[in-house]
Amino acid sequence: MRVVVGECQVDYGGRLTAHLPMAKRLILVKSDGSVSVHADDRAYKPLNWMSPPCTMTVVEAEGFDGLSGVELDPRIREVWVVKARNGDILQIGLGCIELDRCIELGVDPGLQKDGVEAHLQALLAENPDTFGEGWTTVQREYMTAIGPVDILARDADGGYVAIEVKRRGEIDGVEQLTRYLELMNRDPLLGQVRGVFAAQLIKPQARTLASDRGIDCVVVDYDALRGMDRAEERLF
Repeated sequence: MRVVVGECQVDYGGRLTAHLPMAKRLILVKSDGSVSVHADDRAYKPLNWMSPPCTMTVVEAEGFDGLSGVELDPRIREVWVVKARNGDILQIGLGCIELDRCIELGVDPGLQKDGVEAHLQALLAENPDTFGEGWTTVQREYMTAIGPVDILARDADGGYVAIEVKRRGEIDGVEQLTRYLELMNRDPLLGQVRGVFAAQLIKPQARTLASDRGIDCVVVDYDALRGMDRAEERLF
């Protein structure tokens, strides 16, 4: 991973446009090729980013003719041009750099699910009709370039659905599923993939963010899936 702290101007062009004026920020270039720009707040989301696969070119600021209509701050010394396959461009103009360091993190073992969460995932994979009639499980731990999706399923219409399973549903879980969906929707073999965020309890903030991202939320009953909660034995 390359870690850079310094003054930068950030412009995004393509399906949408965005501009961040010159300010001191943190830039991360990860081994998977992703580039993200962070402020000293908003812990769960960068200010702007480009997901892999993408390419990055570094050019001198002098004489550089970048995104149409974008004027570079005179303090900029070099420009990072990050291009995605779909033609989107993330343009980062760098001025004074205070830190530029490469750090080898090694292979990450990934998030270790606790016993309940792992069992919940297995039960949902065995009982895909929890999400709707006619649903089928395609694969557990479906691998993407940034990690495994808990369950890949098909709905009653045959469409692919990525399901992220948590014991307690919070904002970071929604963000995790969002990143998976962004990659999976670039795969022509899958086509349009929608997302389902499943948990025993989903916090209101996570539900709001999921709704904004077009992700469905499903609250699941762990005891019922285990066969311990028998409806015919209930008094109420």
